Amino acid sequence: MRPLRTRSTKTRPRANGEPWRRALPRFPRRVLWALVAMLTGSARAIETNMPPTIVPGARLEEMYADPRSFGGLAWDPAAQKLYFTVSGKSKEDTCILRLEAPGRAVVWADRTEGVNGILLSRDGRLLGAQAFGHRVLRYTLGEFQPRRVETLLHDDRLNQPNDLVEGLRGNIYFTDPDFANRTKSGVYLLRRSGELVKLISDMTLPKGLRLSNDGRTLYVGDSHEKLWRSFPVMPNGITGPGKIFFDPPVENRSDTDGMTIDELGNLYLPGRGGVWVVDPGGKALGLIPAPRFCSNVTFGDRDGRSLYLACDQRLYKIRARVRGALFVRQPRH
Repeated sequence: MRPLRTRSTKTRPRANGEPWRRALPRFPRRVLWALVAMLTGSARAIETNMPPTIVPGARLEEMYADPRSFGGLAWDPAAQKLYFTVSGKSKEDTCILRLEAPGRAVVWADRTEGVNGILLSRDGRLLGAQAFGHRVLRYTLGEFQPRRVETLLHDDRLNQPNDLVEGLRGNIYFTDPDFANRTKSGVYLLRRSGELVKLISDMTLPKGLRLSNDGRTLYVGDSHEKLWRSFPVMPNGITGPGKIFFDPPVENRSDTDGMTIDELGNLYLPGRGGVWVVDPGGKALGLIPAPRFCSNVTFGDRDGRSLYLACDQRLYKIRARVRGALFVRQPRH
């Protein structure tokens, strides 16, 4: 594992003729990367510090590299392994990998028909949103491959199921973005009984989603609007009217994607430039800078204090001061 280091950029003239290099010392060193990556050319640029939930001085460690794109992440505490989805240039080139050691991964499930978002359920099985097969799947974990694959939902009217989260009594919430026309996207509730309910239809490209630790709030990212919304969850699982939860205070924003949550209820929202950390009230605590576009995050390792980042052709991790919510006994919402 090797720590990543920032590299100096070429001197570029400012509008007033002053070179960038002379202006850089005005900012703390730890925010220069974030400013260059996210805020160049932004009239509303703000300084973003490393979030207090990250170990002071911690750096990203490269865990795995692959020429394909990385998607969903899921940590299995029983096996102490990280599962992550990979997609290439064709529908056939999609699979689930399992990280065995830094720099080494094995194919755990091949030709998954575009399984993207994955999540470890409370009963220890792996849930998957299958884009091209229009399914929600459940994998029984095996050492070298799935012991069993179950179809919880198959509906060809769906677009491309993208991400999912487990809710009350085994109910599943999942996003279904309409990438083709951007007119039929939705966020759905799949009840344990098999009933499918469309909850949200006014988001252009919903992708990542997560429930609060008490199960009373559903957070959803809109990849088109490039912001995150929150929706109250009623006792019957239905969501109420939503509102903007976090609208990044920069102009050079990127697509929203997967997300995770820590034991304190803070959300980790990845994108271009790194990962925003936002408290339950929607206040930004800082930005974890990353050298590549980041699509998903999850907590892992034995103590639950490592944050894994799925970025463009790279998998990283960084040490945190808090545990992921998965590692703390939460109310059974």
